[in-house]
Amino acid sequence: MELRARSVGPWPMNAYALVCAQTRQSVLIDPGADPDALLALLADTQPVAILLTHTHPDHVGALDELRAQLGVPLYAHPGPHFQGMTLPDSRPIDDRQLLPLGNAALRAFYAPGHADDMVCFAVEGGTDIVVGDTVFDGGPGRTWSADAFQTTLHTLRAVVLAWPDDAICHPGHGPSFRLGDRRAVIAAFAARDHGAFFGDASWEL
Repeated sequence: MELRARSVGPWPMNAYALVCAQTRQSVLIDPGADPDALLALLADTQPVAILLTHTHPDHVGALDELRAQLGVPLYAHPGPHFQGMTLPDSRPIDDRQLLPLGNAALRAFYAPGHADDMVCFAVEGGTDIVVGDTVFDGGPGRTWSADAFQTTLHTLRAVVLAWPDDAICHPGHGPSFRLGDRRAVIAAFAARDHGAFFGDASWEL
């Protein structure tokens, strides 16, 4: 499986394309902005779907235009979506659902906390995982309530830390990282009592 990335938008957001090496079928993940750049990302491939990690505006800014131009199905968590957003004719994604892509497949992991509709996409049998804003090299995705932060802690323990050390996490912002290089600090963070905290956090909090 080939992974391609492009940073787009005024708050640089990483859009991704995953391409089956044999069939050249591809999916576009998080069309946040700059549709021309994202179409270029799909050059020499056969797009078959658009996938959303979540529906925050910086991740869906070019969604309508890309849906119109590509004419492919949209897959997203059934919600609730950000600020009541609706996704007409989208196909719902279930936790741990397998999504075929050419001769390969992606495994979806429900990962709420930063967003109620957050989904990560892992290459089945591979190491690449597109994690949206679930987890970054320096900390977890921002939360806006103590309940959401507690949900993030559960996601870290039940989902993220269950992935293997050689998993390469590709976030919605910033650099990719190997999970094994950050496992110890993530595990320590998830085990600590943070009280009623919420907001931006680093692993050292």
